[in-house]
Amino acid sequence: MIDLRIHDGVAEVVLNAPQKLNALDGSALAELGRAYDDAAAAGVRALLLRGEGRSFCAGRDLSTVTPEGDDARGYLVDDLLPLLQKMSAFPAPTFAAAQGACLGVGLGLLVATDVVYVAADAKIGSPFANLGAALDSGGHWLFTERLGPHRTLDLIYTADLMTGAEAVAGGLFSRSLDPAELLDRTRDAAVRVASGPTQAFAASRELVAQIRDRRLGFWEALDAENAVQEKLSSTPDYAEGFAAFLGKRRPVFQG
Repeated sequence: MIDLRIHDGVAEVVLNAPQKLNALDGSALAELGRAYDDAAAAGVRALLLRGEGRSFCAGRDLSTVTPEGDDARGYLVDDLLPLLQKMSAFPAPTFAAAQGACLGVGLGLLVATDVVYVAADAKIGSPFANLGAALDSGGHWLFTERLGPHRTLDLIYTADLMTGAEAVAGGLFSRSLDPAELLDRTRDAAVRVASGPTQAFAASRELVAQIRDRRLGFWEALDAENAVQEKLSSTPDYAEGFAAFLGKRRPVFQG
């Protein structure tokens, strides 16, 4: 149910089970992880994740799960967590185009992606109150970090869903787009970034992660920026960027 397509240095990873809203079981998570491994091995310079059909991903596939036999911890810790870590560490910029339901595991996949464009009418939130379960896949962190504790618990208690436009207005994701334009606009962004300085992008992503996870203060972040700039100054793309600037031409980065 996971398709991988590579063209002009851009990998497109597709959740392709529209009949079940791209819900994912443990084997599908493993397959998704292999797609990311294959894309990395191919040396792509950008990756786009999307879901086929009317939803991005409705969460975990519960069609064969029973409360008595459910290994929820195994699914979340053994299957999902390594995948999210792999996605976050992908060696090139990552994008997601998300429409329809983006819930549970689907929300987690978006949290682990660098840049997320959502359809204005996408559905985002915590439906777990209807299952007697807790929000998972990093949802508590995302909502509390961006929306604050009161709004987070409101969403969890009521199981009300936000639209994509509301989620972007709340700072959850990058851009809210017309559903008819979502995929084309996201593809265009991935193609454009694929021709950029990949090492510089990776350095910025690492710095953003440090600011987020280690809560760097201004001067600490500034010091880290200076170290990054010093390291990048010895790369071929840095030299090309300066040469292009001085020559008044477009740079041709090798990534």
